[in-house]
Amino acid sequence: MSEFKPEEILRILAEHEVRYVLIGGLAATLYGMAAPTFDVDITPEMSLENLSRLSAALKALDARIRVDGIPEGLPFSHDAASLRDMSTLNLATGYGPLDIASQPAGVSRFDDWDADAAEIVVSGVHVRLASLEDIVKSKEAAGRDKDKAQLPLLRALLERLRRSGS
Repeated sequence: MSEFKPEEILRILAEHEVRYVLIGGLAATLYGMAAPTFDVDITPEMSLENLSRLSAALKALDARIRVDGIPEGLPFSHDAASLRDMSTLNLATGYGPLDIASQPAGVSRFDDWDADAAEIVVSGVHVRLASLEDIVKSKEAAGRDKDKAQLPLLRALLERLRRSGS
């Protein structure tokens, strides 16, 4: 497995002008969540123009389908139309895992994620960061064991940020 360099994944997405919102564990970490994360989760805007840019970024990342037992992943061909038909992609890249969800649990539409997202800068790259409220909603709806384990910490962080006015 390659060294996890999320800033490089974000940089390549920015270079290709991909419109997306950063969701999941890395987004929670940027709010101050203490749990480690080892992948980048995004939900892209689903226009064919944006998906074409995403396809180009995935090629630049040498993104491959993540498969247990095959650390480098399996190659796959893609374009805007094929990406539009995929609801979830779990990818391996030279900079670590990248998960793409076109309809994440809890807050399924890109426009809804984007409406409450904040614009931040991560290692010099402008990123749309999902609201912590939406991250919590999504993890609640997903219902996976790993999400259930993080929810108490996420809710406490959300409450702390609300009290501090952040």
